Amino acid sequence: MTSQSIMLLVAFLAVLLVLAYPLGLFMAKVGDGTPIRGFGWLLKIENVLYRIAGLSTQSAMTWKSYAIALLVFNTLGALFVYAVQRMQAWLPLNPQAFGNVSPDSSFNTAVSFAANTNWQGYVGEATMSYLTQMLALTGQNFFSAATGIAVAFALIRGFSSRSAKSIGNFWVDLTRSTLYILLPLAIVVSIALMGQGVIQNFSAYQDVSLIDPVTYQQAKTTADGQPVVDAEGKPLMETLTTKTQTIAMGPVASQEAIKMLGTNGGGFFNANSAHPYENPTALSNFIQMLAIFLIPTGLCFTFGRMVGDMRQGWAVLAAMTLIFVVMTSILMISEQAAHPAIQALGVDQTTTALQSGGYMEGKETRFGVSASALFVAVTTAASCGAVNAMHDSLMPLGGFVPLVLMQFGEVVFGGVGTGLYGMLIFAILAVFIAGLMIGRTPEYLGKKIQSYEMKMASIAILVTPTLVLVGTAIAVLVEPGKVGIANPGAHGFSEILYAFTSAANNNGSAFAGLSANTPFYNTMLAIAMWFGRFAMIVPILAVAGSLAGKQRLEPNAGTMPTHGLLFVALLVGVVVLVGVLNYIPALALGPIVEHLQLFSH
Repeated sequence: MTSQSIMLLVAFLAVLLVLAYPLGLFMAKVGDGTPIRGFGWLLKIENVLYRIAGLSTQSAMTWKSYAIALLVFNTLGALFVYAVQRMQAWLPLNPQAFGNVSPDSSFNTAVSFAANTNWQGYVGEATMSYLTQMLALTGQNFFSAATGIAVAFALIRGFSSRSAKSIGNFWVDLTRSTLYILLPLAIVVSIALMGQGVIQNFSAYQDVSLIDPVTYQQAKTTADGQPVVDAEGKPLMETLTTKTQTIAMGPVASQEAIKMLGTNGGGFFNANSAHPYENPTALSNFIQMLAIFLIPTGLCFTFGRMVGDMRQGWAVLAAMTLIFVVMTSILMISEQAAHPAIQALGVDQTTTALQSGGYMEGKETRFGVSASALFVAVTTAASCGAVNAMHDSLMPLGGFVPLVLMQFGEVVFGGVGTGLYGMLIFAILAVFIAGLMIGRTPEYLGKKIQSYEMKMASIAILVTPTLVLVGTAIAVLVEPGKVGIANPGAHGFSEILYAFTSAANNNGSAFAGLSANTPFYNTMLAIAMWFGRFAMIVPILAVAGSLAGKQRLEPNAGTMPTHGLLFVALLVGVVVLVGVLNYIPALALGPIVEHLQLFSH
């Protein structure tokens, strides 16, 4: 690991902490519903929205009512995104005259954006109109992120309440999260990105002549976008020559900001944050990484403030940071280490390959290896599918890291809201295990953890591994699943495992060597995304409701401290063992065996 990588990682975490602490305290006021100085004008807008909706801010919800409201809202959101895609040819703001999106791709995208996954099986600049990008996709970026923050608020209230039947009001939490947190931050980040060169316009695409014609090969596809293969199942290639290039335009900065802040990940362009119009400079790259982690980090401090003990928030943040630093270091070392095949060529070639700090295949020269590797770790530790490098080009151990970061359940900072409430579920499991060790009824923040909470926590933890492993098994068994594999052997298996891991954990990034824009994968991945999101949220809300109804006990001599180094170590151990243990056999068949194959020749 080079000194440049170490300095970049330290600088990133330092700036993140400086920005996230005050934001976390601000979000605590948003969650508590207390007046916020300087935001009186937003309070007026908030009250107008409540009057239009006919909503009373004093109406409290049980966890079941909260869950029903959440599911209904997100279902309607998915239906709206689906409808806009299916009708975009007849809607305005479509200067490229794009046709309607196919039913299976529309279904996949609608579920994806509602579930905060933003998996993209389509080419954004060649498929979606400006209206679809702005109204449907960007709008859902706000609402899915606000949903995650709302669930985090609800669970925190479960710990802080004393014998309460309510965990808050979903509509109020959704509105306040959008108005006070997401919209202001998105405006600030949008302006910052435009200052770095990210485009924001409604211009038609520009056709420019190339100085030299370009001849290239690409895989043949049918009229509906399916790959054409020969008798052996290999893709057929065709040779094409082009004399012009189309430069895509569009309202990019506004979508880019909320894509990062909401840990959504859906890019305006197919190349995502590797595209120079989405991420033009090293500074814009740094801003985007900060934006991904900003709210998840701040919510740790929100948690500490709302439960009345900031040490609890620091403990959760310490566990997240420790895992993140270790995994990021492995990734950076992997991308900077000498490849065995290059070593065999001699010292001179190895030295030359490493002069730029590592291997540049699939990486942007304007970022380099260190910034690209850090971006990979950030985007997969958080529930954000944004990418600035080709994950398919990572070294085997480099590809192992983003896989594992997602398989932790994306609780290492994680998504907006999801990282915190996922980590708190692991904290409940940690104190339960500790209680069994010493023969005491486990408690966390003064609330007894009993059988009901453990059943719901177990469901929340086991949902995603079930979706990932069952989905991967089906894909490698049936022909529609195998036909999309571009790389045979262990790497091809890793591509499928990565796709289902990304979908079920609501990440959205991909190895990208898998042809996933097919009816089979669009349907299978949509199922994984929907249940990976909401089959986890419902039991978490059940936990919140159960905890809210319990008395908050005062600490005594037998109470296990949950803010010290011992608890942090226990929490990290539970996340590592429980979060990844289910995936060890699958990982052994994919990136681990691929790494070993490097040394077999």
